Amino acid sequence: MNPYASVKAKIEKIIPETSGIKTFVVRPEKPFSFKCGQFAELLVPGVGEGPFAPSSPYYQPELLEFTIQNAGYMTSRLHAMKEGDAVGVRGPYGNGFSLEQFHGHDVLLVIGGVGFPPARALLHGLLHDRNKFGRVIMCYGARSPEDIVYKYQIDDLKKKIEFSVTVDKANGSWNGNVGVVTTLIDKIKLDLAKTMAVVIGPPIMMKFGTLKLMETGFKPDKIILSMERKMYCGIGQCRHCMIDHYFICKDGPVFSYAQLQDLQDIWE
Repeated sequence: MNPYASVKAKIEKIIPETSGIKTFVVRPEKPFSFKCGQFAELLVPGVGEGPFAPSSPYYQPELLEFTIQNAGYMTSRLHAMKEGDAVGVRGPYGNGFSLEQFHGHDVLLVIGGVGFPPARALLHGLLHDRNKFGRVIMCYGARSPEDIVYKYQIDDLKKKIEFSVTVDKANGSWNGNVGVVTTLIDKIKLDLAKTMAVVIGPPIMMKFGTLKLMETGFKPDKIILSMERKMYCGIGQCRHCMIDHYFICKDGPVFSYAQLQDLQDIWE
């Protein structure tokens, strides 16, 4: 099979999230099965493609959601597209989160910025089999109130999980926590013996989030990272995403911190 062949798909809905982020609801011609934390290559015909983790439930493969920041040539062209336009999807690629690994545990998610989309897919998985997990706690940090994604879903999330949000810089209407996302961890009473942590976000946030969890008492094998950086081809050919001997796109993007802690430059 051609590893670069994609499935035709149609954009059914576009949801503006922030001034520079949109959610694209995409219906592929045939169901696209994936695990939480895996990623797909989303193709804009005649322009190019990019790797994005679906933010939708893994158990609804007939309809995919991708929450994407306008950050370059391909994504700017994608942001200019309209409902009904054609795209392509190939994959899935990489290894996702093992939901079984979290069975019987409390799950703490430490999420920054546009790390929310893959975290949202994981949340769908946790809530789908809610009785198999203990507490589900999410600490989410954004640069400002205007940069918070999925604002319209947060009230519903707060009914289902322990959810807290902070912003780096507040405006006059914000009455929540101000500070980086790690400031929320100190406010939570955790049973470290039964808690697994997940960290997703920009590299600098993931670095200090992981260090904070270690300082709190988490062991490296209890910290799960989604290292979605520098991925491009999805199949380990371009070598853009290598960390030491690991290909992020093939061996990841999901790793335990125990796998990476002794390697150099993992946050760059």
